[in-house]
Amino acid sequence: MRAVWKGAISFGLVSIPVKVVSAIGGEHTVKFHQMHRKDQGRVRYRKVCELDGEELAPNEIVRGYESSDGRVAVVTDDDLADLPLPTARTIEVHGFLAADDVDPLRLGKPYYLTPDTSGAKPYVLMREALRRSDKAAVAKLAMRGHEILALVRVQEDVLVLHQLYWPDEINSTQGVAPTERVRVTDAELDMADTLIDALGTADLAEYHDEYQAAVEELVTAKLEGAAPVEAEAPAEEAGGKVIDLMAALRQSVEEATGGRAAPEPKGADAKKTASKRAPAKKAAGRGAAGAKPAKGTGAAKSAAGRSTARKTAGGKAANRSGTAKSGAQSGKSGTKTAAKRPARKTG
Repeated sequence: MRAVWKGAISFGLVSIPVKVVSAIGGEHTVKFHQMHRKDQGRVRYRKVCELDGEELAPNEIVRGYESSDGRVAVVTDDDLADLPLPTARTIEVHGFLAADDVDPLRLGKPYYLTPDTSGAKPYVLMREALRRSDKAAVAKLAMRGHEILALVRVQEDVLVLHQLYWPDEINSTQGVAPTERVRVTDAELDMADTLIDALGTADLAEYHDEYQAAVEELVTAKLEGAAPVEAEAPAEEAGGKVIDLMAALRQSVEEATGGRAAPEPKGADAKKTASKRAPAKKAAGRGAAGAKPAKGTGAAKSAAGRSTARKTAGGKAANRSGTAKSGAQSGKSGTKTAAKRPARKTG
């Protein structure tokens, strides 16, 4: 790997000769050229002097600064190399902090530090000291025309230098978070936790750039004269629609777990959920009571009941009629007996 910077780490009075090489290589991108639509000729940018119109070679171009009043100062690479900065050729360590205390937002492009000539032992010394203390070094160095803040940490058996953004380079979070009042229930949080557990731990080694693969397939198809594969229609986005967050979480859990039902909420939220479902059950009960009996066993039982009631009523009426007749006959018999008896004499 080609070195982008050479110098030394200043670790107190210990000097560690190192070279800085890029830790990122082969970034995922399909390179396109700008072309003339009519004849597919390449469109190229030419560096031309605006005063005389002459096209310039790279060795004819210098670095210059133009002031507001039009004056120009030409600055060469030698001028920058001779700057009276302690970080011009030195990664100057200023202090240490716990490796986990660094805000990931501050981390910029990473570089590998590799030992230069006679730098192996002090390199290993610093690496093992950082590893044993579980700390990272905060340093400064001048590279590529400006001074950068850096973090030096251990990655496997290598010292890694991360460019850090300066504090004033990080934008404020003010105005970024939602401004309206939002309440998230415990049940929704529990379901979100369940979804996190269902999706499982991510293994970064399993991820691949599907977009790059699709672009390469598209280009290959066009080169071979074949029709490119049509993409599936994208799913509709929710946009500004109000969605049932709990239902969306529940469905996500079921999809992530292969169709297993999501657990029901517990505690106070479960009571709220039950109270919301109660009216539906009551309505169902009223509907069952108010509905006409269906034909079949229920109807037969109802008809049998009505028939039995009619028989019972008829039997009672017959009993009452029989009792009345018996009374009447008994009365007539008593009258005839009284008529046959002689009247008592008084005297």
